[in-house]
Amino acid sequence: MNNLLDEITEPITKRVATGLSKIAMALRSHAWQEAGARGLTPTQGQILLFLRQQPDQSAMLSTISDALGISDPTGCEAVRVLEKKQLIRKVRSKTDARVVANILTPKGRKEADRTASWQDFLAEAVGSLTDTEQEALLRGLVKTIRALQEQGNIPISQMCVTCNFFRPNVHDDPERPHHCAYVDAPFGDKLLRVECAEYQPAAPEDRGPTWDAFLAGKY
Repeated sequence: MNNLLDEITEPITKRVATGLSKIAMALRSHAWQEAGARGLTPTQGQILLFLRQQPDQSAMLSTISDALGISDPTGCEAVRVLEKKQLIRKVRSKTDARVVANILTPKGRKEADRTASWQDFLAEAVGSLTDTEQEALLRGLVKTIRALQEQGNIPISQMCVTCNFFRPNVHDDPERPHHCAYVDAPFGDKLLRVECAEYQPAAPEDRGPTWDAFLAGKY
């Protein structure tokens, strides 16, 4: 006997995509509200946050544009405004004058810290989930982000699963099966990162085997 709901309900993949689009809409709306209150655009805020996440809080324009998935002209204009606001400054390489890095100023670091709180409303919502649900959601997001990266739809994110330091499922402990070679410590799915300052991209020939080893875990 056919169930009417089976016939009129969209596939779960489309329903999940619709849900994610609603979250993205909320993020965009909140970003515009917060950015406007600070006299910034969301793109300018993203640049400050990206620089804040870098080990030396600096990056070249091309690196910024690639990481945020924006064009160089868009990035250049945003950086120009941020420099005018004295939130970043340009520093030329001592070894190659053609290389110019954009670095946060003390004022920019304070603004970047404020920018980092723009997503707190979403973190609070995620906090309403149980620990098990949060872990499952994180793993699902990691898999979704990687699929989008492989399709070429979003820039490469500095995630554990594509990092040179990631060793998936090498420990017997089910709570901490993975290993981070950077800090030489085991960890579990709940500590998977989607943005890490210490990230180093894995060699192309290693990405497939590493991913397969990750998928061989408990899910």
